[in-house]
Amino acid sequence: MVEKSRIIAADAAGITAAVARLVAGGIVAVPTETVYGLAARAADADAVARIYAAKGRPGFNPLIVHVADAAQAGELVTVDALAARLMAAFWPGPLTLVLPLRPGAAVAGAVTAGLDTLAVRCPAHPVMQALIAGAGPLAAPSANASGRISATTAAHVAASLGDRVGLVLDGGACAAGVESTIIAVADGRWQLLRPGAVAVEALLAVAPLAAAGEALAATAAVRAPGMLASHYAPRQPVRLGATSAGAHEFHIGFGAITGDASLSPAGDLAEAAAALFSLLHRAEASGRAAIAVAPVPETGLGQAINDRLRRAAAPRDGA
Repeated sequence: MVEKSRIIAADAAGITAAVARLVAGGIVAVPTETVYGLAARAADADAVARIYAAKGRPGFNPLIVHVADAAQAGELVTVDALAARLMAAFWPGPLTLVLPLRPGAAVAGAVTAGLDTLAVRCPAHPVMQALIAGAGPLAAPSANASGRISATTAAHVAASLGDRVGLVLDGGACAAGVESTIIAVADGRWQLLRPGAVAVEALLAVAPLAAAGEALAATAAVRAPGMLASHYAPRQPVRLGATSAGAHEFHIGFGAITGDASLSPAGDLAEAAAALFSLLHRAEASGRAAIAVAPVPETGLGQAINDRLRRAAAPRDGA
């Protein structure tokens, strides 16, 4: 029997119900400060498999494990001095670190997709922290069908996953609006894997590459979530750098370019990041045949915004 998706408030009663569901081996869609996540206990192999099935997520794409703090992270991964410094500077918050997996760590094999590393993050959202306190470390990718637009409201989750997730905790709109920044850390060096809600400039202020040696070598392999070429995609084709649009296109503006709706009329990148996925959902539902997006500066949070837009505009499978 298919279970209909149920949206409940992320209050004390809702958190209690969600913890009970997680402990019993279920999955729950939950709010974070970045986007909504689809959570399961990281140590529960069957529950983690339910995440992959619900999202239609390929098995080679690893998951982020959300932890209460740096101490809990240290039970799962090896934390060197650089990683500890980054945790102290940015946790709790939207920074994910890919670190060496500890032998025997209580993490289901599917979480790492067979890699010898694990992506860990300490979320700042009080609801997610309460769930971790009640159920332990949680594996939680974004709560949307694989490759589609990320969810920043409970309604987005229900629309994307439908009956594939039974319980959605409604904590309102997500503040950051884009996923966490992901970096790999090893041997006192770090490498950006996915730009996100922590700007690269902020990372460099804490850990200059000159002080840490050269950056880790780049790789084309999928080592963390959000590295697939086509991702965050609406149903329609997406055209970037659009200063104007045709009648068949829903035009997403920025700054002086008004469009049908704007990421930020003031050209504020934080406002644009928070609005990005909501506007992509709106554009998808517009009935227009295509989507055009105004240019966004490639600085600060603009790097994360443009990363998501490039992946949304990338050729799809079979295209």
